[in-house]
Amino acid sequence: MSTTFVNLSSAEERRAAANAIKDQSQERQKELIAGYFSSLAQAKANGKKVIYTFVPGNLTELIANFDLLPVLPEINALQNGMRGRTGDFIHLAEKGGHSEDVCTYVKADIGMLRSGNVGPTGEPLPKPDALLLSYTGCFTFLKWFELLRAEYDCPVIMLHTPYQGSGQITPAMREYVVKQLREVVIPKLEEISGKRYDEEKLKAALARSARAEEDLVGVLESAKCKPSPIDAYFGGVYYIGPIFTAFRGTQEAVDYYQLLRREVEERAAKKLGPVTPEGALEHERYRLVVEGPPNWTSFREFWKMFYGEGAVVVASSYTKVGGLYDRGFRHDASRPLESLADYCMGCYTNLSLPDRIDLLARYIEDYEADGFLINSVKSCNSFSSGQLLILRELERRTGRAGGFIESDLVDPRYFSAANIKNRLESYFQMIEAKRQRV
Repeated sequence: MSTTFVNLSSAEERRAAANAIKDQSQERQKELIAGYFSSLAQAKANGKKVIYTFVPGNLTELIANFDLLPVLPEINALQNGMRGRTGDFIHLAEKGGHSEDVCTYVKADIGMLRSGNVGPTGEPLPKPDALLLSYTGCFTFLKWFELLRAEYDCPVIMLHTPYQGSGQITPAMREYVVKQLREVVIPKLEEISGKRYDEEKLKAALARSARAEEDLVGVLESAKCKPSPIDAYFGGVYYIGPIFTAFRGTQEAVDYYQLLRREVEERAAKKLGPVTPEGALEHERYRLVVEGPPNWTSFREFWKMFYGEGAVVVASSYTKVGGLYDRGFRHDASRPLESLADYCMGCYTNLSLPDRIDLLARYIEDYEADGFLINSVKSCNSFSSGQLLILRELERRTGRAGGFIESDLVDPRYFSAANIKNRLESYFQMIEAKRQRV
């Protein structure tokens, strides 16, 4: 069962990625993200103002309502991680006094801005005209923006999002968020942009969001097919890119997800496996559910450890950090601000631990997974806290094999290829052993 893996350096990974097999939708996704970074580089020259914000619970449609451009620090960090740049950025931040235990997204971002704020595509990123923090389950965001405010000396707009401790969004919680949108966020965005809030424009954007979200759910749920035509973790990070960043609410997003869904449905009809960097997976041996973010600094090498063994991730929690659309949520143009409030409160990192366990257990059953795997990320407390409890509870509920590996988001020091490979091989052997006992 073992497969020999090459330990790729960052430069080798980038060369291999350039030669990776891509389908039409992945090429389009790459064009969208590249165009986004180019628009940011030219923002000031074009008279555009920018808002720094975060992925979970972001208010992309509302930001666009004022013709502002969003900058997402996590996206900068992970893109730099995939390009092999974050090691130096993290070292620079730690040299400046930031602890080894601080979220590596934060340190990569701080190191990037202190190195000239040149973005992942080699183009400079504009300074923010404001920081918009819609807190959704990660306290690190609060400290991160405190650091950015000190660096940039710009206004901070705070949208406090109630935690879903009881597992549901109550009318009082929704009213609380809507009140902040009306009385704090919108007036501040009007002041920064010099433009008035246009609710009809927002409604039109939300309608486009809902269409794209519907197609994304169709793509993710295609993994219920056997074989799965997608990988919902490694491939999934490409699928969620446009909708979780700057493109939700745009016609470009609608067009992209229509294209993606057509491709995936064609693959399902032909009973083809997912596209990997080395071509279509020909034999699906293991169907997995994965909890936790991926490692970005050795992303392709990490992925190969799975597809090299015929393992396909059929559902993942990470692809829900920017919205749990497969639980039925869609942005609703008939109730725009209420819909934005529900979105902010409904992200994965804003769910309670019992809710997360329920969701993962449902994925294991609905997608007929052979087992589930946790990638515990050293510097991400919003994911890692409680993961051992999740592991034990899912094993008890489902009877499926659980596995546990450890890495980090964008710190190359905490990706041990040999250790992860050994653990994965042992895990796949555990699945085989369970099959033989049935």
